[in-house]
Amino acid sequence: MPRVLLIEDDPSVREGVELGLRRRGHEVLAAGTGEAGLGSLKTFLPDLVLLDLMLPGMNGVQVCRRIRETSQLPIIMLTARGDDFDVVVGLEAGADDYIVKPARTEVIEARIRAVLRRLADPATARPGPEFHGELALDRAGLTAAKNGERLPLAPSELKLLLHLAASPEQVFSRQQLLESVWEHSYHGDARLVDACVRRLRQKLGDTSGPDGGPRYIQTVRGFGYRFGPL
Repeated sequence: MPRVLLIEDDPSVREGVELGLRRRGHEVLAAGTGEAGLGSLKTFLPDLVLLDLMLPGMNGVQVCRRIRETSQLPIIMLTARGDDFDVVVGLEAGADDYIVKPARTEVIEARIRAVLRRLADPATARPGPEFHGELALDRAGLTAAKNGERLPLAPSELKLLLHLAASPEQVFSRQQLLESVWEHSYHGDARLVDACVRRLRQKLGDTSGPDGGPRYIQTVRGFGYRFGPL
């Protein structure tokens, strides 16, 4: 089972989430501050971080940015209702998803599994990279490179890129992407998609299209996003 680093300052929430995940077989290390959580990364080696936004001292957004400086470790934010602005900032900082507290253990575990789920089955993925202009995507190796340089993509960014590139020029609505990439059913939060697209464009240096706009991840106003045409 995935090893989870839980960074949450509220003792009751921290203990409840930790106990629920342990009962389901997860190995969990809980920290009460952002500083303590960051200090545990190298020794605990988690598969995923559950990160509260409103932490004393170093807040969740700052912790997320620190992690993203050196790692693409999956990050799920824990947020209280009404923290809309902080959610947007957290997503822009590089979080892969978020959960509104309080949340049942089965909801938290479902989000963990969705974020960690393999992006492609190496046994069925096409061998070797596929090329889209300067961009090379290796579905079996789960990597993306531009001009031969590997791109440091977080799980949600890589999943989104691979999903769009699998059907060039096909337009996907935000809801379709939420269901396919984030595995959110019904009416999910479109901000997840928009924030991920912005981060992905930044890492791709995606501003070289024929009209000066994005070349790879293009916006189709009123509909959603598409990959290409290049």
